[in-house]
Amino acid sequence: MAQTYSQSSTFPEIVELNVGGQVYVTRLETLIAVPNSLLWTKFTQSSPGALPKDSKGRFFFDRDGFLFRYILDYLRDSELFLPEFFKERRRLQKEADFFQLPELSRRLAAVSKDSSYAEDSGDPEEADQLASPVTSSSDRTPRSPGADSGFITIGYRGSYTIGRDMQADVKFRRVARITVCSKISLAKEVFGETLNESRDPDRPPDKYTSRYYLKYNFLEQAFDRLADAGFHMAACNSTGTCSYGSNDPGEDKLWTSYTEYVFCR
Repeated sequence: MAQTYSQSSTFPEIVELNVGGQVYVTRLETLIAVPNSLLWTKFTQSSPGALPKDSKGRFFFDRDGFLFRYILDYLRDSELFLPEFFKERRRLQKEADFFQLPELSRRLAAVSKDSSYAEDSGDPEEADQLASPVTSSSDRTPRSPGADSGFITIGYRGSYTIGRDMQADVKFRRVARITVCSKISLAKEVFGETLNESRDPDRPPDKYTSRYYLKYNFLEQAFDRLADAGFHMAACNSTGTCSYGSNDPGEDKLWTSYTEYVFCR
């Protein structure tokens, strides 16, 4: 349940945020980790009643909710690990500027500049090296061989209706839920806060699951995130059944399908 702050003059230890429609729960000390940043100012120089809130009482910021996860990561550790082939550095730099995090903005600007130079020079090896996360590889926790590679299977059940004698317009697919089957660590890396883990919570990152699903119903949005993380489609398959609304063959035909897309990196 969302917290209510209107009767308090101080912020609680655990704070709920709504950033562009994405909900985050974090510690107050994380939000104020960087002095003179926008979040530090909001949560040390203001009262809870002075900040805008959504309908459930969460503090609201009209910014990119997906990129905010990287802002939080930086506030927690003063470091930033980005997925390989991350293509939104410039947008993330704008978010860093908005939240008044000059050191993070400087790092992102430096990497973007160096990466652009390497691409222009025609050296793909150098460009790949510069496209790695902002924190240098020497600062990373060592990973086991092959930890970055793997498969993710995206599945969905959809339905659509074709009119009588196929003359009427087709009612386009209705995707009920997009499922994710993969190693836990890969799923979290790619989909982050957009991943619903309620059906299989608290599993170790080295285990596998077929019970995760996404918080949105747009296949293209899932594909974009997979492409940004360096995944490529390896295979797909689909099955379908047809039924009538009644025994009258003249009635509209209802098609139900299940489709899976296999991505690899």
